[in-house]
Order: sequence, then C-alpha cells, then structure tokens
Amino acid sequence: MKLGNGRRGLSIVVFLICVAALSTGVWRYAVHRGMAQLAARGTADLALASDRLVGQLQRYRDLAVIMADHPQVLNVLAQNGAGPSDNDLLQSAADKAAALDVMVVDRSGRVLAAAGNGAGITGAGAFVRRALNGALGRGYGAGSGRSYFYAAPVFAASGETMGALVVSTDLASVDYAWRGDTPPVFFTDGQGRVQVSNRSELVLWQRPDRDDLVQLAQQMDFEESRIAGHEIWRLRGGPYLPQDALHLTQDLPVIGMTGEVLLDVAPVRRLAASQAAAVAALCLAFGALLFLATERRRTLALANAQLEARVKARTQALRDINNELRREAAERSEAQLALAQAQDDLVQASKLSALGQLSAGISHELNQPLMAVQSFAENGVKFIERDKPERAAENLSRISDMADRMGRIIKNLRAFSKQETVQQVQVDLGRVLGSALELTQARRATMAVTLEFEAPQAPIWVQGGEVRLGQVFVNLVTNALDAMQDVQERRLEIKIAQADAVTVTITDTGHGIEAPEQVFDPFYSTKEVGAAKGIGLGLSISYAIVQSVGGEIRVHNTAQGACFTVMLLPMKQDRAA
Repeated sequence: MKLGNGRRGLSIVVFLICVAALSTGVWRYAVHRGMAQLAARGTADLALASDRLVGQLQRYRDLAVIMADHPQVLNVLAQNGAGPSDNDLLQSAADKAAALDVMVVDRSGRVLAAAGNGAGITGAGAFVRRALNGALGRGYGAGSGRSYFYAAPVFAASGETMGALVVSTDLASVDYAWRGDTPPVFFTDGQGRVQVSNRSELVLWQRPDRDDLVQLAQQMDFEESRIAGHEIWRLRGGPYLPQDALHLTQDLPVIGMTGEVLLDVAPVRRLAASQAAAVAALCLAFGALLFLATERRRTLALANAQLEARVKARTQALRDINNELRREAAERSEAQLALAQAQDDLVQASKLSALGQLSAGISHELNQPLMAVQSFAENGVKFIERDKPERAAENLSRISDMADRMGRIIKNLRAFSKQETVQQVQVDLGRVLGSALELTQARRATMAVTLEFEAPQAPIWVQGGEVRLGQVFVNLVTNALDAMQDVQERRLEIKIAQADAVTVTITDTGHGIEAPEQVFDPFYSTKEVGAAKGIGLGLSISYAIVQSVGGEIRVHNTAQGACFTVMLLPMKQDRAA
C-alpha cells in the first residue's frame, strides 16, 4: 500500500514538472512570436516617422541649394557686405520656408547677411567648412544643439567657392507638430543625444554609457537586457513612456541621425502569461480528471452498464446536435443566397428607380422623333402626289434618321434595365459614358445645363460590367443635376484621365455636400424627407458596384460644387482575350 502511494506521489511530481516545462515552453514561444510581431509593427512605425522627419528637413536642404544660386547672394559675397534689401530677401525666404534663419557666410566664416541675427554658427563649424570646400554640409548648432543647419556652397563663375549659404531650423518646432503620437519615437545625433521626439521627456536625453556601471547603479533610471534576441529597455522617465519597452533603431544617413522607437512589451508578456496559464490549467484539469478516473476505476467497473447507457444517450444527443448544426448551416447558406439575391434586386430596383426619374425626359425624347416621323411621312405623300420623288426621298431619309435615334434610345433603356451577372469583362468607358449622357440628355436640356465633355477618339477599355457601370454614371449625373436644381449657373464637367488607373471626374456647380465622408452610407440623403428622387441608396449602390470590379469612388467639395472621382482598372485587349 505504501509502495502504491509512493508511486502515485512520484507520478504527481513528474506530472507537475512536465506541466511546468510545457507552460514555460509555451510562454517562451508566445514571447518570441509576440516580440517578432511587435518588432515588425515597430519597424513600420519607425520607418513612417523617419520618412516624415527626413521629408521635413529635406525642404531646408532644398532651400539652401536653391538660394545659393540667387543673384543677390552672389552680389553679397562679391561686395563682401549686404544691404537692407539683401537681408529682406533672406527674411522672406526664411518666412516662406518656416526656417529659423537664412545666412550668407564668406570664406572666413563671417556672416555677411542674415534673416535673423546669424547666431549659432562659426567659421570653425564642420558643416560650414564642408560647404566652403564645395560640398553640401549639415550639422547642429552650438549650445543645446536644438538647431539644425544645412550649408550649401556658393560658386563663382570661375568655379571657385565664394562662400556658403546656411539655412537653420529649430528642431523644437519640427517635433511639436507630431508630439504625442504613439508609440514613443525619438531621433539621436552622433553622440546619442535625443534631438527630436514625440515625447518631451526624451528631448535632449542621452543614453548612459554601457561601461559606466557605477552611474547605472546610482541612477537606476535606465536598464538594458535582451529577450528572444531583442533589445529591451527599462525606463522610469514618466507616465507617457513604457516601463519595459522593445528598442528598435534605424540609421538615417541622409540627415545624420538615428531613428529609435520604444514599444511597450507588457501586452506581449501578458498575452504569453495568459497562454501559458491556459495551457497549465488545461493540463492540470486533464491530470486531475485522469487521476480521479484512475482512482475510481474499480468503482466505475461496477457501474459499467449504467455508463454504457449514458454513453449511448450522450451519443444520441451529439447526433441530434450534429443534425441541428447541419440544419442551421443549411439555413445560413439559404440566408446568404437570399441576401445575395436581395442585393442584386436592390441594384435592379435602383436602376428602375433611375429610369422612373428619367421617364418624363425619355418620353419627350421619343415623342419628338415620332412627331417628326409623322410630319415627314405626310410631306413625303404630298411630294409623291406632286411628282417630286427627290423631295419625297429626302423626307424618307429623315424618317430613317429619326428611327435610328429612337432605336438608340430604346437600346440604351433595354441595356440599362436588364439584369447583369457578369461584371469582370472588357468595357468601353467612352461608350458607357455616352449611353449615360443620352439617358440624361432630356433633363439636361430642360434645366439648360452646360455640358463640358470631350468624348474619347479611341476606345478606353476598363474592367467591369457595361450595364452596372452605366448605372453608376447615370446615378452620378442625376445627383449632379439634382444638386444644381436651385442655382443660377448650371455646368456639368466630365473628364477622363489615363494613368495606372482610368479616372473619371464628374464636377457640378451645385451647393456641394455637407458630409462627404457619409455620402456613400446607405440611406444617407440630403434631399427632403418624402422626396420622390430617392431614399439615399443610389450612391451606396454605386460605391458597391465600383468596389466589386476592383475600382474606387471618392468625393470632395470644390469652390463651385461637388466633384466625384471614379477610378477603374484598365484592361487591354490581349488581357481580355
């Protein structure tokens, strides 16, 4: 009995050791994986912030290079002095570029002209000496080092360096524009001092020397370690800095800085701990059940018949549940099919609604040719009676033209109203726009709208469906006409541009859109409640149609009204084949 108890105790100890080892392995794997994902996200954030800072500082370099060739700058160096107009020129350039100072320096390092007081540089500055040697120089100012300089050489006609034009900027104004962004990002100079950061606590902070262990022990505000091959910093710099953070760096040789980012690792550790705890709890629960099952094995043997009955009942219950799940799955599939059919019906209903709005104009468009056909037919009969066959033939030709015109209108109506299932085909964009403009021509004529549209000379093939793209442009043109209902100047401008994508812009002179970010939401409408022109689904359906063919639709307000931009994927003939 004692031997059996000892074996059970040893089995429990071994089991607990295995659970601890497995939980530790899960924790380490979760930490490794979480650190890798955190590092990938941090690298992207750091690259974005670095590009932002480089772009902000590059404009001052461009200013220095451009101003170095200015005739007044050459004149200042040639005369070894500056007048009020020269300082005014530099002040104007500094104000336009938001620079701290713009200075003209001779070969001895003396400031001849400046937008400000010319402080912060001397002839001994490395960036000035580099510029005087004919290269572009950059560096930091004296004192706190929060000024950043670009120095461009000024060349004489003979090719010799006459001096340098220096542009300075205050790095405090650069980081103020994006302070508070997460995560903490900072940029250090060659000495490791923080020059730019989105956390004020880090500005001008300098990382302690790795070899100065006594200083680290005394300060206790910075510690460094490595986890899963990643560098971890422990900072106690303030409430807006993570206490334990993943430290990533990126060299920026263009501006002579190093970009660094701190990412809080507490969520990674919490997630890893929760996963390890879940595995441990699962294993302990399984072990406890196994232990209880072993202890009660003899007891359960006596109730084997009852257990078999319960297993049979449980199996039947699982079968019932399985059948119920299958039924629910079938119902969900039917619901999805019904939803897809409802979406198609909604698109078709929107087209028929648009046709209803255009019905009066279309009736007018068909009535005019019919009246003309009747008139020409009566004239033709009279010309035949008067033995003038050439005049009768002329009237018959006009009747044929009117029939062709009515045929085009009816063809556009039939194409616009039919259901379309295939969307990813080759479509001529000029033909689609022409059909949409024909359908809305009557209303444009009634409203006296000026159309500015130059039809393309050659087919422009795009990816989509002819009917559904036609519905998109009919909706956009109709909305533009609605917006111009109560204005004096009514002008509709349609342009087509071809680049990586084919872009169509539709601009009106209406009142614009109050909330452009909501205009594509379902049931959003600026029309009065109860109006017969729609319920706010036209633009939502147009947005869905353009998205379904891989395109994009946007809207913004202009000085005259609203502008809708539709971007479609081009499709060449060989690709369509």
